[in-house]
Amino acid sequence: MQTQPPPPLTEDNPPMGVMPRMRSKGFRFLHVIDAVSLYALMVAITVVRFGFDWPTFPVSHYIVGFSFATAVHLTVFYFGGLYRYEQRLGAPAVLPSATVLAGIAVLISAAIALVTGRYLMPRLNLVALFVLGSLTVTAMRLVSRRLRYRRFGSPRVLLVGNHDDASLAAEHLAESGRGIEVAGRVDDVDHLAAMVHDTDSSDVLLLGDTPLDSIYPHPLEEFEDLKIGVYRRITPSDTLLGLQRSRQIAGMPFVALRTHVVPPHRLRLKRSFDLVVLLALSPFIVLTLAFVALYVRVMAGKGVIYRQVRVGRHGRLFTLVKFRSMHHDAEQAGAQLASEGDPRVVRGLGILRQSRLDELPQLWNVLKGEMSIVGPRPERPEFVAQFEELLPGYSRRHDIPPGITGLAQTRAHYQTDPRYKLGHDLQYVVNWSPMLDLTIMAETVVIMLRRNAR
Repeated sequence: MQTQPPPPLTEDNPPMGVMPRMRSKGFRFLHVIDAVSLYALMVAITVVRFGFDWPTFPVSHYIVGFSFATAVHLTVFYFGGLYRYEQRLGAPAVLPSATVLAGIAVLISAAIALVTGRYLMPRLNLVALFVLGSLTVTAMRLVSRRLRYRRFGSPRVLLVGNHDDASLAAEHLAESGRGIEVAGRVDDVDHLAAMVHDTDSSDVLLLGDTPLDSIYPHPLEEFEDLKIGVYRRITPSDTLLGLQRSRQIAGMPFVALRTHVVPPHRLRLKRSFDLVVLLALSPFIVLTLAFVALYVRVMAGKGVIYRQVRVGRHGRLFTLVKFRSMHHDAEQAGAQLASEGDPRVVRGLGILRQSRLDELPQLWNVLKGEMSIVGPRPERPEFVAQFEELLPGYSRRHDIPPGITGLAQTRAHYQTDPRYKLGHDLQYVVNWSPMLDLTIMAETVVIMLRRNAR
């Protein structure tokens, strides 16, 4: 009798035990190992340079300085993705990323010293820490990978493709697969989940031109929950897409497939970025909110704030707030999308919609963590249900918190077809970075000023 695979860990099925819960929140023993290694490295560098008679400051100063520098490094490493769960096959080299991130951490430590006048350590120690820290962090990850192989055994791959493709891939894996075992072969993705379970495969290699919509979102989502890696061989036609990230598995080029392209550490970086922006602009935000609220009260009477249920990250519902710009009975006939020259808009308030000022109260949603400043616009549940049925991949825009403004809002308009807006939204999700958010914010301000000038 076949056993069923364990259910995925979700909010409805949380992990049991202290350590599983901590791991589900992003904790890894590498955090502790890196902290101890970096701190010990700073002490060792200082001892090698000065012996036990440390210069200028008492030992207590260096203890605090080393601790602070360690915290800076761990923070940069975290937001840089060094603690992200990594699929085993074709894992990218660690040293380049570790070097860049260690350099950033050292520059931050140096900047703190310049601003405060209190050095965390002797200045030349920072140079040595940059070089030796990069090598130490890289070595820790190589050891971690080796221990992972010991714990879980060699990867067992299921080859998906025709006989010739599967045979050629099996030859490459036998010659240079470094212990990768072929668990089975299958011609197509029909009943793929059952085959993975029956063969006890840890990874899936798609060798042909498998249509991605045949595995996305299912069973790809289930594989991701169970930590089963799925890789698609890069074909000549794939190069037309401008792929920049590939993995070499036994000499064969693959791209790792993921249903959720924004990992937790980047989402937390985005959240931190939002809070910093809100704090920096808070005086201007308060004054603008007060002025616009007064204007809406004069033009439309009571009911300045309009509340509406929207779909947020991972499909969760939340109550969105905005300045009212339509008549109270605007949706007596049911929910409907806005259109250009919409007759439901209160006279004199169309400028708020054109300039996006009606969205300002959503900064409260941002503060609560339900939204972000920049992201795909949140839609109403009625429309989301329609779009998910009509537009494959629509739910992927919910991988990231919805935003007050977004790429679709700076490139399109209220009446732009949802299919085109989806393209902008998914492009944003795939390419998110703080710099992209800053660019969209700047473009939004320009659009607001232009529409106000009409």
